[in-house]
Amino acid sequence: MNTKIKEKLAVLPDKPGCYLMKNEEGQIIYVGKAKILKNRVRSYFTGSHDGKTQHLVQEIADFEYIVTRSNMEAMLLECNLIKQHQPRYNVNLKDDKTYPYIRVTNEPHPRLEVTRKVVKDGSKYYGPYANAGAASQTKNLLDKLYPLRKCRNIPKKVCLYYHLGQCVAPCEQEVDPASYKPLVDEIHRFLNGGHGEIRERLVEKMMEASEQLEFEKAKEYRDQIQAIDALMVKQQVTFTDLSDRDIFGFATDKGWMCVQVLHIRQGKLIERNVSMFPYYGEAVEDFMSYVTQFYYDGQTKPKEVFLPEATDSDSLQEWLDVKVLVPKKGEKKQLVDLAVENARVALQEKFQLIAKDESRTMQAVFNLGEKMGIGTPRRIEAFDNSNIQGTDPVSAMVVFTDGKPDKKEYRKYKIKTVKGPDDYESMREVVRRRYTRLLQEKLPLPDLVLVDGGKGQISAAVDVLENELGLFIPVCGLVKDEKHKTSNLLLGDPPVLIELQRDSHEFYLLQRIQDEVHRFAITFHRQARGKSMLYSQLDDIPGIGPKRKQLLLKHFGSIKKMREATVEEYRNLGIGDKLAKDILHALRREEQSPE
Repeated sequence: MNTKIKEKLAVLPDKPGCYLMKNEEGQIIYVGKAKILKNRVRSYFTGSHDGKTQHLVQEIADFEYIVTRSNMEAMLLECNLIKQHQPRYNVNLKDDKTYPYIRVTNEPHPRLEVTRKVVKDGSKYYGPYANAGAASQTKNLLDKLYPLRKCRNIPKKVCLYYHLGQCVAPCEQEVDPASYKPLVDEIHRFLNGGHGEIRERLVEKMMEASEQLEFEKAKEYRDQIQAIDALMVKQQVTFTDLSDRDIFGFATDKGWMCVQVLHIRQGKLIERNVSMFPYYGEAVEDFMSYVTQFYYDGQTKPKEVFLPEATDSDSLQEWLDVKVLVPKKGEKKQLVDLAVENARVALQEKFQLIAKDESRTMQAVFNLGEKMGIGTPRRIEAFDNSNIQGTDPVSAMVVFTDGKPDKKEYRKYKIKTVKGPDDYESMREVVRRRYTRLLQEKLPLPDLVLVDGGKGQISAAVDVLENELGLFIPVCGLVKDEKHKTSNLLLGDPPVLIELQRDSHEFYLLQRIQDEVHRFAITFHRQARGKSMLYSQLDDIPGIGPKRKQLLLKHFGSIKKMREATVEEYRNLGIGDKLAKDILHALRREEQSPE
C-alpha cells in the first residue's frame, strides 16, 4: 500500500457515497457504492481476498470518493459513473441490454411491431419480453388474428396479406380509422391476459363454420386456436390479482454471478431473463447495482419488485417509486426462491459443462503431455506461496489426477526457514519438504510439477529436485499477465515457452489448476494470519497470559466478537471489569487506527 492511499484511508468520512478505484495510469478501473465509505474502502486494503478481488486490488494505485446525502443517491451516482467511465472491472456488471416490447402504433391505420424503444408518442406498448423471439412469436399470432396493416409505408396496391384476410387494405379502399378501435381493444385484452375469452370465440366460429360445411374456414380457426394454445402453454398463472411484478434472484460461484428475473404480467409468468457475469465487489452490492441499472435506461417498471433476503430494498423503492418487497413466506417467497434456485442451477450447469466433462478433460491432459513431450501427466502437483510483506508466509499444494482435483491429497505448509518475502527460497523449502517425504515413505511421485511463477520459481524447484534429491520430474511455471490471469506456460530450466491456444481445453485445465492452488493458499494464509493477529493483539494487553488467551479464543473465536462483547460477557468468564475494559479499549483502538 503506497503512502498516498494510507493518507487517504485515514481521512475517509463516515458517510454514504461512491468510490472510484484507479490504476497507475490514472484510469478508473472500478466504481462502487457504500453506506459508510470509511468501512467499505478500507476493506479493500486490509485482510486477505479471494482470487477475483485480489486481481482488482493489485491494480489499485489511487482512489477518489464522492460523498452523497443518502444511500439512494449513492446508488444513482454509481449508475451514472459506470455509464460515464465504463470501468474494466464493472464492464460485465453493466446491463445495457434493452428488452423488446410489442407496440400498437398511434397512426390513422395502426400496425403492430416489435421494438426495443419505449417513447411517449401515443402508441401502446406491451411487455417487456425477455427475448425478441417470444415477442415476435406473439406478434405473428396477433397478425393472423387481427387484420391491421402490415406495411411500414402504405403501398400503391394491395399485397398478399389482403388476400389472406390479414389486412383491410387501406392502400386500396377507404377505411374509417374508427373501425380499428374494436381490433385494438381486442389486442389489448389479449396481451393483458384475455387469451381464454378470445380462444372461446374462435372455437364458436370454428364450430359454426364446420356446421355450415365451410371446412377451409374451420381449419383456419382451428390453426389459430392451436397457435394460441402453443403460445399460452408456456405461461403459468401465479397470482389472481393480475399485478405486474418482476422477481429477482441471484447466485454466485467461482467469482461469477448469475441473476434471474422472472417477469410476471397480468398475473402470468410470461418470460425469464438470465444474465451471467464475473463480479469483483461484494456479492449483494454488485447484485443491487445490477438491479438499479436494470431499470436505469427507461425500462418499464412493474407495480412490484421482489428481491431475495439481505438486500437493500428501501433505497431501491425510494428511487423506483414502486413497491420493492423482500418476501418472508408464502407464494411470493416461493417465487423468489424459484428465481434464486434457477440462478444457482444455471451457474452449476455452466461449470459442470466445462469442468466435469471427463472425456474432454482426459483428452486435455493427454494433449498437454503431447505439447510438452513428457507423456501423459496423469498426476499433477501444483504449488503456490502466500504472504503479506513476508508476514505469516505459507505455501499450499494441490493435486489433480486425470485432470480432476484430488482434495484428499492437498497439503498445507507453514514456511519455517525463510525470513521476509523471499518467494524463491520459500519454493525451495516446500519442494524439499514435499519430495523428501515422498521418497522416505515411498509414495507415488507426480508426472508433472507446476509452480506459480516464472523462471526464478522454476529454477528453485528444479535445483532442489535434481541437485538435492536426484529426481528428474518435469517442472512448469504458470506465468500471469498484467491482469493477474494465466498467460503463459514455461517448461524446464532454462525455461521453454509452450504455445497453447487460449480457448483450448489444455489452457483451461491449467487455469483451473492455478486458480485452485491460489484459492487454497489464500484460504490457508487467511486462517494462519487471523490466528496470528488474534494472538499478537492479545499479547499486547497486560494481564492476558496463555491460559486467558486460550479461554478467550475458545469462547469468542474471533477478534471481532471480542470487540463487540460487553463487560458483562467478560465477567461471566471470570475476567474482572477493569481487565475487560482494558481488552475492549485495546481492541477497539486497533480497529480505528489506520492501516
